[in-house]
Amino acid sequence: MADIEMKNLRVFGLFSHAGAGKTSLAEAILYNAGMTNRLGRVDEGNTVSDYSADEITRKISINASLLYADYKDMRMQFLDTPGYADFLGEVISSLRAIDSAVVVIDATSGVEVGTERIWEMLEEKKLPRLIFINKMDKENASFSRTLKNIEEDFGKKCFPLTVPQGEAESFRGVFNVLESEEEIVTKFKEKLTEAAAEADDTILEKYLEKGELTPEETKEAIRKAVISGKIVLVLSGSALNNLGVKELMGAILDYFPSPLDIGSIEGKNVNGEIIKRKISPEETLSGFVFKTIVDPYVGQLNLFRLYSGVLNANTGFYNVTKRVKERVGPLYILQGKTQVAVPQISAGMIGAVAKLKDTFTSDTMADEKEIILFEPIVFPETSLSFAVKPKARTDEEKISSGLSRLAGEDLTFRVSRDPQTKELLISGMGELHLEVMVQRLKERFGVEVEIGTPKVPYKETITRTAQVQGKYKRQSGGRGQYGDCWLRLEPLPRGNGFEFVDEIFGGAVPRQYIPAVEKGVIQAMSEGVLAGYPLVDMKVTIYDGSYHPVDSSDLAFQIAGAMALRKGALEAAPVLLEPIMDVEVSAPEEYMGQISGDLNARRGRIQGVDIRGKNQVIRAQVPLAEMFRYATDLRSMTQGRGFYTMKFSHYEEVPAKIAERIIAQAKPREQKEE
Repeated sequence: MADIEMKNLRVFGLFSHAGAGKTSLAEAILYNAGMTNRLGRVDEGNTVSDYSADEITRKISINASLLYADYKDMRMQFLDTPGYADFLGEVISSLRAIDSAVVVIDATSGVEVGTERIWEMLEEKKLPRLIFINKMDKENASFSRTLKNIEEDFGKKCFPLTVPQGEAESFRGVFNVLESEEEIVTKFKEKLTEAAAEADDTILEKYLEKGELTPEETKEAIRKAVISGKIVLVLSGSALNNLGVKELMGAILDYFPSPLDIGSIEGKNVNGEIIKRKISPEETLSGFVFKTIVDPYVGQLNLFRLYSGVLNANTGFYNVTKRVKERVGPLYILQGKTQVAVPQISAGMIGAVAKLKDTFTSDTMADEKEIILFEPIVFPETSLSFAVKPKARTDEEKISSGLSRLAGEDLTFRVSRDPQTKELLISGMGELHLEVMVQRLKERFGVEVEIGTPKVPYKETITRTAQVQGKYKRQSGGRGQYGDCWLRLEPLPRGNGFEFVDEIFGGAVPRQYIPAVEKGVIQAMSEGVLAGYPLVDMKVTIYDGSYHPVDSSDLAFQIAGAMALRKGALEAAPVLLEPIMDVEVSAPEEYMGQISGDLNARRGRIQGVDIRGKNQVIRAQVPLAEMFRYATDLRSMTQGRGFYTMKFSHYEEVPAKIAERIIAQAKPREQKEE
């Protein structure tokens, strides 16, 4: 494989709303560059980038896939990313590995919600980009309508570089605005040239003097304007029929930045001070792991972007994040699932390395003598959880191991065990995301699970003071059992937990039996008195009792303590508590009324409304019991434009009618467990 100079390298990503045709575009790029001898099709399951079993079955991109194409003495390394919001983590990690982006838009649908969200992320990172209006050959395709849609949503900095020859069934190719003499492109050429000239003072001066620019000057002006983000070029075509794609490839090579244009990368030194490292093979080694792939047969594969220096096969590096040295075996560049062995990865390139011991996504690679640490990737919080049960009890260990490995590969997928309900929980970005992970568990690790709605970790508490006696007395020949204690139960403020106080005077209960009483109290509290949920927020004081010099024991006083607690809690007006969550819902203004009404129906309390960018954000407190399917409901309610975050706030008393239902449902369960 030929070495590529950094100035001839383009590293970019393909992004879009689901179904706009990114994968078909990737296929056309590979085919035009001679990397494949046929155009793969998503419907036929034979594309280079959608290679996993779940992608082929579902006919969608689920993983970000790394590809490369050598074309006109230059190399393109690019990532084909998923369009579904459930796999947003793959998009976020891909953004850390690229210098620029191609945003694909369906000519029949225009700018969709996924495109809007991607655009915001690209704007935030100030990444240069091109837009490719795809599917110009489809029925109802419209270049003018889609261009207007783009200008309305993304601003007047978007200028066509190619325009279609015909539309829908009459579409036959594209005109290049800079090269064609067709009358249709004249107005576009003037606007693009003016906008490009205005992005550079020197070129603008020439343009104003002469009234025009040479083709070379125009090209250079456009390149500078694209790299600076002052203009966005819009191209059109049909990826499926490979029309307009070569023009897009030319634009990528001509106008996208090379790593040399990016110049440097920012990180921190050993003292936490911000430093910059020049992107160059001559500099000390530095790189960043942006994705980890776990395969039960191949093992772990780490994808990394090397920012500086050269990493040779069979050498090593220092993992700054984990503070350990790593040995490196063979190095690869990837073409979908195919690993192409290379002797080295040089600055600017994306590489892959297998079987590292301690290195995972978000880790920094460097030289131990000249450390630089890059910021870790910040992934969004999960929005949906399922409880998981093995179909076969013997699979429990394999399930835990498999889920743990899947969570290491996808950092938007979390695995936890609820300490109260003891349920194993999987959490992700949506139903599709979790369905895919359960399917992967079956396919990769050979185990099946049942999924369901998690149990709500309700709790119980008391609302008034009670004083009770717990007396345990058994005599059955020989030594008996005797324990007697008087307890005072008092409610504590919410969130104060449990407090045990010893007020025994005069030895009514010997000192050695007090811990046994406390143990019995704690045991009874863990079992609850209303619906089997733990009792919390109470103070228990032992203030009197009696003992027998022969029959008293730790066990007798433990049982007496538990008896007193159960009896006293029932006399102290017990109530059920439920977890309340702090919820933030972000969506366009037109959905605010519907969202507010829905939150109220979920027993939520609106705390306030803020403006954040183009969206409004509703802050509310909502019971967890009402939020388990909210991710799906919100997506439906807002046509995919709404997102939310949620975190635990506090516990609150359950309304009486709802509490009655929960307690009634708990009774049969308790009887069954007994």
